[in-house]
Amino acid sequence: MRFSAINFTCPSCGAPQKFSPATGTLTCEFCATQTSIDTDNHTIEEYDLSHAISTLTTQETHEITKEVTCKKCGGSFTLTPYSFSSNCPYCDTPAITDFIQEITPKSLIPFRITQKDALTRFKKWVGSRWFAPNAFKKYLDGDQKLTGYYLPYWTYDSDTVSPYNGLRGNVYYVTVTKTVIENGRQRQIRVQEARIRWTPVSGTVYVSFDDVTVGASKTISRAILESLEPWDTTTLVSFDEKYLSGFEAEEYTIGLDNGFEYAKAKMASKIKYNIKQDIGGDQQQITSMNTQHNNVTYKNILLPVWTASFTWKNKTYNYAINAQNGKIVGERPYSYVKIVFAVLVAAICIGGLIYVTNEERNSSSTTSVLRF
Repeated sequence: MRFSAINFTCPSCGAPQKFSPATGTLTCEFCATQTSIDTDNHTIEEYDLSHAISTLTTQETHEITKEVTCKKCGGSFTLTPYSFSSNCPYCDTPAITDFIQEITPKSLIPFRITQKDALTRFKKWVGSRWFAPNAFKKYLDGDQKLTGYYLPYWTYDSDTVSPYNGLRGNVYYVTVTKTVIENGRQRQIRVQEARIRWTPVSGTVYVSFDDVTVGASKTISRAILESLEPWDTTTLVSFDEKYLSGFEAEEYTIGLDNGFEYAKAKMASKIKYNIKQDIGGDQQQITSMNTQHNNVTYKNILLPVWTASFTWKNKTYNYAINAQNGKIVGERPYSYVKIVFAVLVAAICIGGLIYVTNEERNSSSTTSVLRF
């Protein structure tokens, strides 16, 4: 399917303008002209989950190949699946297209951290990895750049009611007799031993959740998406294509209903914590719980992430930087040569310490004998 690209041109020189996290404006890279982005004071709206699921044409996401024509150079190129914002591979002009999914983002958090700042933070983080291979630490010394992505997320609100059954454990102590061996002889001693008295309990806890975020992209692993939290969703602004100019952006590939299943799992941990607080006592066991979700609402939003990847020994390591607060997450490679060397150095140091200690003891013993 062919799409015509949307972009924004500089009112002064006609060159493309890109969103600048440093100024919060569209900025021309040639003449530095800035164009402000109109902001409104509209409340970010929540949408009823059950109504949305019942009216969706399909719960499946749509994957359509997008053929895009650049308005600047006239070149044609293909966007990656689910992408709706990128840059022309020929002239680097921002290219934004229409959506293909039924639910479209109505709000987003703009990039707050510039690429330069993100790169500085990432280099510092890489340098702090003690056992990382030298190739990893040299990775960013060249012309490597981070890629800025607006990734799709769902947020969910829910009022939960959770009836439960469980056990309250109260610790008490009894005096028991134990046999111990001292100096090769057995003897009896009286000690205090902890016991737990379990009492059946039941009750109901009520927990309300606001903006539980669930990554709706398969571009980055779920472990990384969840590790990027927390997000301050109070800073959401109304969706405007101008914020996307110069950045990659994609639509959701994890549907609304599947996203809520992930959200319920995240809510369950908080609910279990509240149940244990309600049970009280010294220890708690939850034997059953049945959570009902009421007044469930959702939002489809875009959140800003800087990404990087590093390949070492045929394995790719992916990294992401929360472009709102600078948090860095990712799997680190290890240099086993460095680890072995560190272990050997530690062993030598320990061996040297033992040797010095023994020498001091022998010297002290010899001195004592000479005094006689």
